[in-house]
Amino acid sequence: MDIDTRLLRSFAAVYEERQLTAAAARLLVSQPTLTKQVRQLETLLGVQLFERTRAGVTPTPAAEELARRTPGLLAGWECTVRATRQAATEAQGLLRVGFEGATINLVGLATMADFERRMPGWQARMRQNNWFDVTSGLAGGEIDLALWHAPADLGPEFTGERLGISPRVAVLSTSHPLAHRETIDVSELFDDPFVAIPAEAGFWRAYWLGCPERGDRPARIGAVVHNADEWLAAVACGQGIGFAPEAMRRLASRPDVVYRDLTGLSPSHVGLYWLRDRPLTQAMAAFVESCRSTLTL
Repeated sequence: MDIDTRLLRSFAAVYEERQLTAAAARLLVSQPTLTKQVRQLETLLGVQLFERTRAGVTPTPAAEELARRTPGLLAGWECTVRATRQAATEAQGLLRVGFEGATINLVGLATMADFERRMPGWQARMRQNNWFDVTSGLAGGEIDLALWHAPADLGPEFTGERLGISPRVAVLSTSHPLAHRETIDVSELFDDPFVAIPAEAGFWRAYWLGCPERGDRPARIGAVVHNADEWLAAVACGQGIGFAPEAMRRLASRPDVVYRDLTGLSPSHVGLYWLRDRPLTQAMAAFVESCRSTLTL
């Protein structure tokens, strides 16, 4: 029996949310599309997976059994896809590196020249991180390394090489009441609306909203954006404020935005990261060393 992994992901979302509307929003599909996918999976398996009620859905015993096995099935498939893509790119002499909007300006000709000296015949290909994927493409094998401004603890699934520590700064429109201040305590900004990245970014969204420092004060969301250019434009237009790596101060200046030092907010750990269960290849290690030799944080 052939089953599309998309159907399993749809099933897992419905099982976890216990509601079709919430699961559809999480998967960025319409509710009719999600309902069709669940019914398609039920037809393929020949079982009923959910009891439909006015309050939502209730898993059947068959769904409970499938839910226990689905994470392993999906993880195994992701590992297979990742290994397949890795084999293809290594055969071409390609190393794929993800970057944030601010970090791409840290990598330039000197880094690439140093990498090519260490790995003759190889090329490092840069790709902007996907804000709709908490791993930025590492889990799916779309990139080999991610250049991140990250919290001190990323969790057990990641490992990496830290290149330095960088403060986080406040980014405000010039019309903001505190724009004239050179230094702001982070607690003074917690009642402001923030420009946020998508909810699918998981812990990254919480990190850039300053949630660890907020305690029980929820973030007000003024706008949700999909990339770094949209984020800066939303701040400039007064739709909200945000926190950003200090590097943006010198790399993304514009006349309607100011960058202000913060007290009370933890710094970012700049580094190259990858999945812990993936061995560090010679090319990955070479790029790490090239960044160590050429990056100015």
